[in-house]
Amino acid sequence: MPSRAAAHTKGRASVLAALTATVLTVTGSPALAAADGGHPMNRAFARAAAEFDVPRDLLAAVGYGETRLDDHSGRPSQAGGYGVMHLVSNPTNRSLEQAAALTGKPLAELRTDTAANILGGAAVLRSYADKLGLDARDRDDIDAWYPAVARYGGTQGPAAAFYADTVYTFLADGLKAVGPGGERISVTSRPVSPHKGALSATGVRTQSPDYPSALWVPANPNNYATGRSAKINKVIVHVTQGSYAGSISWFQNPASAVSAHYVVRSSDGKITQMVRDRDTAYHAKSANASALGIEHEGFIDDPSWFTESMYRSSAALTKYLCDRYGIPKDRAHIIGHSEAPGNDHTDPGPYWDWTRYMQLVGGNTGGGNSADGLSFTSYATQQSGSTGAQVKAVQQLLNEQGYSAGAVDGSFGPATRTAVTAYQAARGLGADGVVGARTWTALLSAGATPSLQQGTSGDGVKRLQRSLTAALGSTVGIDGSFGPATVTAVRGYQTSRGLTADGIVGPDTWAALQTGR
Repeated sequence: MPSRAAAHTKGRASVLAALTATVLTVTGSPALAAADGGHPMNRAFARAAAEFDVPRDLLAAVGYGETRLDDHSGRPSQAGGYGVMHLVSNPTNRSLEQAAALTGKPLAELRTDTAANILGGAAVLRSYADKLGLDARDRDDIDAWYPAVARYGGTQGPAAAFYADTVYTFLADGLKAVGPGGERISVTSRPVSPHKGALSATGVRTQSPDYPSALWVPANPNNYATGRSAKINKVIVHVTQGSYAGSISWFQNPASAVSAHYVVRSSDGKITQMVRDRDTAYHAKSANASALGIEHEGFIDDPSWFTESMYRSSAALTKYLCDRYGIPKDRAHIIGHSEAPGNDHTDPGPYWDWTRYMQLVGGNTGGGNSADGLSFTSYATQQSGSTGAQVKAVQQLLNEQGYSAGAVDGSFGPATRTAVTAYQAARGLGADGVVGARTWTALLSAGATPSLQQGTSGDGVKRLQRSLTAALGSTVGIDGSFGPATVTAVRGYQTSRGLTADGIVGPDTWAALQTGR
């Protein structure tokens, strides 16, 4: 999270994200979409939805997109947002105060009580629907709510569309989340065709002037300084302590006096540039003059935000910036906000996988040989034309599981593609013939399903560690010993997939891995 340099005084749209964006916790079509009478958060969503005539799944998807349904113990986001529904109180977004007026709830209760906060979020959404002229029939059509959802994100133009598209991705793909106390909150997948109106793709795309893969949404001029007083020599990794759209909105707010050069979205790695590289963003105090700041959507105490898509997209950006400005690709020059001199912030926090990130920045995709031919520090996408040790691993696993991939020669040719496609079709993985994270996970975890927990060891643990490395997109030491690091990885996987996060690998966890979840 950024902070403005003390030495500085106040200075002075895009193709909408595809609704097929990969979301870490999306799990297909879970059955539960209504409140569970014994679970408080589900009850709160159902009651709020009924009171304000807002679709329950839409309300849950908005909350998930804002906070992963975590109220962060009443602590505000960097934009001044509170609770599961991220009700905001800052000079340009007063949704918290609006919720208080609409519900009659005190501000303190809306900030700290989850049921009240969800009720407030529903009230605000309904007020936006009313202003759009949605009648009772319109409100029954979940696609009609798109402009109201976009407004809820607290920004305008491309950023508002990014926000609404993410919410509709959750509706399209479905999701399962785990709330406080292990309560499960689900959204059922469904076909969506949102009514985008003025937020349609036409005329809102603006490409980043410095990084071609990014979009350009400028920060308010009050939140950065034109030009630089030092040579660019480092990249600083931040975590937003808030949502992607909320952070973009905050950097556009002239009262914030903070900014970053780039913001990276969790669900699909989408990047928005907000300050030109040649200008000085206010993100790291004394390091501002010489640093480029990259914000990552999420919260430092919740690793589920740090997705494979985010790591890969951010690492590609960092590699590009290092090459462009001659920055050494090492941890002395690619640092966290907490490592910048004179800073009191703790981001990116203990769950940021520096080993994985630096491997990606340095071009190391785990393609080298491993002792057993199957264990790698990461599993890269393999497809027609790929070659090397990881193709050999794919071929070996397919052959062992009865899908003839031909010779184990490390060349991804027609026979290998045919075998991959057949394997994917049989397991409902999407038969595209490309070995991505889901197919890797299923291939690597196939076999017996023994109960595993801390203290166990052997080949079953190795198989588990390989499949977790593929599923999580971060290195899990593959040594066959179920130690504390493996426990942490298992719990992270279970939490992100809506499983009981007990660190024990039983039938449910194996089933999830073997279906590529």
